[in-house]
Amino acid sequence: MFATNLKTTQSLKNTGRYRAKAPAGPVTLEPANLNDLRRIIDPAARTALPIRPLGAGTASTDCNTSENGTTLKTTGLDQMVSVDTYNHTVTAQAGVRLEFLTRELAEHGLELVGGYDLQGRTVGGAISAPCYGPCIGSDGGYFSSHVVAMKFVRADGELLRIAPEQKNLLGVFRASFGMLGILYEATLRVRPIRTFTASHRRVSIDKFASVVDALANADVGFKFYLMPYRDRVYLDLRRYEADPSNAYKTPWKVKDWGESTVLPHVFKSLNKVVPIQSVRYKMIDSISEATQGLINSRFVRAGTNAAAQPNHHRHAGARGCFYSTWCFPAANFSMIVKAYTDFCESTYAASHYRCDMPAVGFRLCRDTSSLLSPSFDESMIAITTASTQPDGWEDFVIDLAEFAEKWGGLPLISQSRALRANHVIQSYGNRLDFFRRMRRQLDPENRFLSPFMAQFCQ
Repeated sequence: MFATNLKTTQSLKNTGRYRAKAPAGPVTLEPANLNDLRRIIDPAARTALPIRPLGAGTASTDCNTSENGTTLKTTGLDQMVSVDTYNHTVTAQAGVRLEFLTRELAEHGLELVGGYDLQGRTVGGAISAPCYGPCIGSDGGYFSSHVVAMKFVRADGELLRIAPEQKNLLGVFRASFGMLGILYEATLRVRPIRTFTASHRRVSIDKFASVVDALANADVGFKFYLMPYRDRVYLDLRRYEADPSNAYKTPWKVKDWGESTVLPHVFKSLNKVVPIQSVRYKMIDSISEATQGLINSRFVRAGTNAAAQPNHHRHAGARGCFYSTWCFPAANFSMIVKAYTDFCESTYAASHYRCDMPAVGFRLCRDTSSLLSPSFDESMIAITTASTQPDGWEDFVIDLAEFAEKWGGLPLISQSRALRANHVIQSYGNRLDFFRRMRRQLDPENRFLSPFMAQFCQ
């Protein structure tokens, strides 16, 4: 029924006759073009429901999957459509990886507006769920905020095109988690490559708390690495300068390789071969400090959004690293960072479980470009807590979610582990109510609604 280049995941019963049987779990389909995609979504195709789109699989929650139904893998839609060097826009299909998009733009002297972590993400995934990084000033905080046009396949199989002048509709479809339609093509605003200076500081947690309010309101991009058990914060500060130094890719590649590949593998090995916790964690923290001090302070002095993008394909879970992200009001973060440190220490004392990777944080400027923007009402600071240790992780993230709720943390549907449905509904309030009404109009038969998403979007 589908085109021959449509990949399917099936289970065959090995009885000597190779009879096909109904799949016990979700079927995975990977369309290679728009026609394949429309045939899958067409109600006449009787595709198993619900249908959930999946890009690179970077989510730490079940927002893209379901125990039954169809997982629609969009990575086969990986064509660059056009790069407009005059109007400074780029059009790409949903399955294009951000790192590939970044390289293609650089060949034309262009870059994304803003820097974004997890470059292994797809364009569709980065638009459909929050994607952010250490953006500087007016660069904005989210990848989706620079989308100026989109094309979707609706739940009834028909096409929907959203033009640049339809700003309100763009705001609804940005960060819509594949609930309103399946994105297959998008046009983004880009710009000529611009160089920034990067400076690095090592401070105590108290010192960081004393300056974070000023940083949150400054025209500066910042990313920080928090080590609560060593009383250390490593700051990555980025500013546009009138006469910046030369920016080279190699230092940024070394930095990314050390932080995203070497440290997780080393820590996993230490967790296996060093049985004494006090000795093991002392070694782990010392290695983290040495890595931050050497790579950031000595080598990384200037960059561009094209050079500084992390280049790893795989997400944290694929590297054996588990993570959960929560957003906190920037206005209160001087108190929250101290409370987070106390939480980590008290949890370790009670359960003997702690994260071995530094927590990573970003400032998210106030952004009303999407209806479900995490920083729609005020500037936020996102903290990603990560660990390579599976034993005890699930209990830890439950405690982390309780801590986040207590301190006004806003959950990310795609990245906050152990989130409660009532807290999501309360946090997004009237904006989520409006989104649910839109979803019911566009998908009245709940073809894109999985049990996980139904908690918030029914």
